[in-house]
Amino acid sequence: MVNVAMVSDIHLDINKVNVEQTLKQQSNWLKENQIGVYLIAGDLFNHFKRSLSFAEKLQKMTPHTVVRFIAGNHDMVNDISYEDLQKPLATTYLHRQYLDVMGTDWRIIGNNGWYDYTFSAVMHRPEADFLHWKRAYWIDGAIKQPISDPERMTEELRVIEEQLQQAQQAHKRVLFMTHFVPRIEYLRITSDDRFWNMANAMLGSVRTGNLLAKYHVKYVLFGHMHIHPMPRELEGTVYFNQSVGYGTARRHEWLTSNFRSEWLKRVRIINLTDKNE
Repeated sequence: MVNVAMVSDIHLDINKVNVEQTLKQQSNWLKENQIGVYLIAGDLFNHFKRSLSFAEKLQKMTPHTVVRFIAGNHDMVNDISYEDLQKPLATTYLHRQYLDVMGTDWRIIGNNGWYDYTFSAVMHRPEADFLHWKRAYWIDGAIKQPISDPERMTEELRVIEEQLQQAQQAHKRVLFMTHFVPRIEYLRITSDDRFWNMANAMLGSVRTGNLLAKYHVKYVLFGHMHIHPMPRELEGTVYFNQSVGYGTARRHEWLTSNFRSEWLKRVRIINLTDKNE
């Protein structure tokens, strides 16, 4: 049996967290709880280099825990190009990579993910309208990419499907980690032009959930939406959103008074066991 701890959207810079203190606190907690794998599903900082540095430092401080993260849209805003984002930049960076959990038949597959406006299809708006809205109002407008959002999502889905096929051939059960929302059931959708209906377009893709259901993925960790849902089973897959979110004066989403207590409340442990156990 391997204990896996999962969390997302810790936003260490926006939340003005003491990073060195947080590294020590999380490292100690991982050791005390005998965590075999620690997964962070994106949005650590608004700078990719800082996100990578955090994961790398935590891994060195906690050698008996495997630390893995993926990039959320905030991590992609600075210090990283679209091309470099796709590369295996470090062992801790799991995008387009996988981790076979030692002593089990489990494989953890990571993909940053993206979006394709399918969550807002009910609006019947052309792609250009969503792109214009994104550039005007959304932090992602600062992220440069050589292809459109739907094309980017299609490319990631191609990579994900290849990885799921490989896992199936290797007789592996899958825990899939992504940042963007994979199921439309988490969204509030109406047919008008309200702000959230345009924002929904940038949250994820209907196609992601369809693909995960097709390959009977057991567990999915995602983030992006700063909500506090209980784990939810949809089409045989259990979904976890473990976002910490913002604890700022302008946007106070926490249920507790400080980052440490909120992180402790949001981090979730699941046990991965081999089929023979």
